[in-house]
Amino acid sequence: MKITLTRRYSFSASHRLYSAQLSDAENQRLYGKCANPYGHGHNYVVEVTLSGPVDPATGMIANLAELDPFVQKRVLDDFDHRYINEEIPAFAKIVPTTENLCIEIFNRLRDFPGAHLQSVRIEETARNSFEYTGPAAETQPAQSAQSQPPPAARTRKG
Repeated sequence: MKITLTRRYSFSASHRLYSAQLSDAENQRLYGKCANPYGHGHNYVVEVTLSGPVDPATGMIANLAELDPFVQKRVLDDFDHRYINEEIPAFAKIVPTTENLCIEIFNRLRDFPGAHLQSVRIEETARNSFEYTGPAAETQPAQSAQSQPPPAARTRKG
């Protein structure tokens, strides 16, 4: 029997969506107001989903008393009230979109002991949320990939 556990956390941070590989005009076209040179902030909600069997001795798949400090140390301490572009080394060379933020947070939590990290979901705004299920899911063919425009044609509306 497999059970999932989802735990919610939150942090506030700012970022600027901007790629040094693109012109200012192209950044503005792709990212709109999110390319503001001074950045902008969000109150992010992060959902961490673990899965696994119920331990017969504890009745749990994971101990929240262990999960909470793990997430605090690996994610919240580093991201809360930070300017992601400049204060998180992983984003020195990649655009700090919430898609990339999902991947980074997943990678920071993937070695939580005792349960399988199933996904990381981040709610950026009431209208935008993103979920990453890890590299194994990337090898499966995406059914909707053909129905979406290529990345250069998409725009970000915060």
